Amino acid sequence: MARRAVERELSRERILEAARHLFITKGYRAISMRSIGQHLGYSHGSLYYHFKEKAELFYAIVMKDFSDLTILLNQAAGRTPSDGISKLEQLLLEFIRFGLNNPYQYEIMFMIRDEELLAYCRNEQGRCFDMFSALVRQHLLDDAYCDEERRNFPLTLFLSIHGFVSFYIQDKISFEDIKPAALAHVKVLCRSLYSRV
Repeated sequence: MARRAVERELSRERILEAARHLFITKGYRAISMRSIGQHLGYSHGSLYYHFKEKAELFYAIVMKDFSDLTILLNQAAGRTPSDGISKLEQLLLEFIRFGLNNPYQYEIMFMIRDEELLAYCRNEQGRCFDMFSALVRQHLLDDAYCDEERRNFPLTLFLSIHGFVSFYIQDKISFEDIKPAALAHVKVLCRSLYSRV
């Protein structure tokens, strides 16, 4: 097959999807560019057209996954809430939906334990949390909360929804399967915020 035809068929997106799955299921260190190529049915040389090394491929996965989550959260923040939920509840539900419906992405983004790989994730985790915090603070009335509460609420909410996702993700449960529990969870989290207003 001509190189140009291979490059068209073996898209960057297909490589990212296969590598993400392999990194989570087999472990980053156990996977090589050759094994990713074999998984896709291509020679590992065809991967190097898109990525010069495995570390670059992993970082591309991290960047794409955080970008996807950022887009979803910003869209959720811009939508008019429905079904009797607040904008803040909608934001928290969207985060949970992303985590449960994209378990491989979520595990790489927030649950990876390998110190070398964490270095690739830390900056993106920080940017994601800053964006999440800013969106949460938009829904806190300035005169209802002291500065310390405004600083701490986003982290408290983030840790609570991360815990929810972490608990259910191991069973590969979709968001739709657990939606009533997710809604009840975010309602409880937000109740204390609303009781102050």
